[in-house]
Amino acid sequence: MQIQGGKHLTFSLGKENYGIPILQVREIIGMMEITEVPKTPEFIKGVINLRGKIIPIMDLRAKFGMNAIEYTERTCIIVVEVNINEAKRPMGIVVDTVSEVVNIEESDIEETLDYGAKLEEEFLTGMGKVKGKVIMILNIDRIINTQEMILTLKEAEKTEINF
Repeated sequence: MQIQGGKHLTFSLGKENYGIPILQVREIIGMMEITEVPKTPEFIKGVINLRGKIIPIMDLRAKFGMNAIEYTERTCIIVVEVNINEAKRPMGIVVDTVSEVVNIEESDIEETLDYGAKLEEEFLTGMGKVKGKVIMILNIDRIINTQEMILTLKEAEKTEINF
């Protein structure tokens, strides 16, 4: 994957800092009621109705195998745009806290080191150095496994979830 500099939205899960390219972020919203969808993986929390659109929601902590925590007033849903079957679709990811938008120069991004951990291999495009911190830059298209999200949308339609 090509490492690209530019603006990234940074957020945290526990003590770890992550970033995603700002061009993939549609909006940031506070936690709202999530309607569960049957027959979906544990990390898929369900769907929300955001201004008339059904948006699947994934808990990033659960996806990464981290311990679950109680949602707080700082817990947010980042609505991102991902490519599914050649079309852009909005999807939501639950994060502990959103930090800021930072500009990460290409020269400040290093390739991920292979620690043998699944997270690095599958989901990271690089490690950015910003203000003395390391920001793990995520490949959001890969994290939101399209098959899982397509399944969630189909199950939501099948069970005729009403908002």
